[in-house]
Amino acid sequence: MHTPVRSPVLSYALLAAALFYGPAGAQAPGQPVAATAPVESEVVSHPWVVPAPSRQPDAYFTNLKDGMTVESPFVARFGLSMRGLVPASKTAGRAGHHHLLVNQPLPLDFKKPLPFTDQYIHFGKGQMEHVLDLKPGTYTLNLLLADQGHIPYFVYSKPVKVTVTRQNKVAAPDLLGPKRIEVLSPADGETLRAPFRVQFHASGYNVSHVAPAVPGTGHFRLTLERAGQRPEVLDFRQGQTEVWLQPPKGEYQLKLDLMDNAGDGLLMAAGKPVRIAVGAAFTAP
Repeated sequence: MHTPVRSPVLSYALLAAALFYGPAGAQAPGQPVAATAPVESEVVSHPWVVPAPSRQPDAYFTNLKDGMTVESPFVARFGLSMRGLVPASKTAGRAGHHHLLVNQPLPLDFKKPLPFTDQYIHFGKGQMEHVLDLKPGTYTLNLLLADQGHIPYFVYSKPVKVTVTRQNKVAAPDLLGPKRIEVLSPADGETLRAPFRVQFHASGYNVSHVAPAVPGTGHFRLTLERAGQRPEVLDFRQGQTEVWLQPPKGEYQLKLDLMDNAGDGLLMAAGKPVRIAVGAAFTAP
C-alpha cells in the first residue's frame, strides 16, 4: 500500500500549529472557553489543555483494531485528533469530513477529489460512525479526512484489517441504538494519570465547526466539575471530537453536551456523566 510521505515543511508547520496556544486563563472561572487560538492550531485555549502526543493530526477508528474478527453488519466509529469536523461544501479553518475507504489504499494524488463509489464512502454531513454490511472475507479499512470539495488532507488513519466471519440480517437502526452522545474514554470510575485523552462520540447526530452555522449540526461542550471548585467548561467550537487534558489531582465529573450550531445555540443532547480520579502526572526520567 502506498503511504503518502509528509514533507519536512508540512510536518514542521503542523507541529508549530499544534504547539501554539493563545493566552490561557483569561476567561472567568466557570465560563465556556472557546477556541481563541488561530484556526490552524484548532485547540481550545485553556491551562489544562495540552498538545496531543502525536504532534500532528490523524484520523483513527475508536472501536476497531487491526486483526479483529467481526460479524456483519458492524459499526465503525471515527475519531479525529487535532482537527475538527465540518460538512462537505462548507469551509471552516482546516476542518473537514470523514471518508471511509474499503479495500482501497490511500490516494497517490492528494490534489484530486475522492470518487463516490461503494469503496469510497463519504460522510459529508459530519457523521462520526457508519454501519458496514460486508460479506464474509478480509477487508482493509482506511479513514481519510477531506475538505469541502472532497480533496484529501494529509490526515488519515493507519490501515485496519478486519475479518468478517458471518453476515447476519440486522437492520442498521437496531445495531446503532437510540440517538445519543457519550464519552468513549476515559471509562466511568477510572483512575488516570495526566495527561490523558477524552474522546467524544455522537451517534445519530452530526458534528460541525460553528462558523458555517449548518442547521442540524452541533458541537461538543465538556464540563469538568470537582467538589468545592467552580466548573471548568470547554467549548469545542471548531468541531473537535477529542481533547488531551492535564488537570490538577482530584476527583472529577465529566459532563458532555452537544450544542446546536444554528440559532441561539440550544442544547441538542446530553451525555451520561462520567466520574474519574486524576492522580500524579507522569514525570520525565
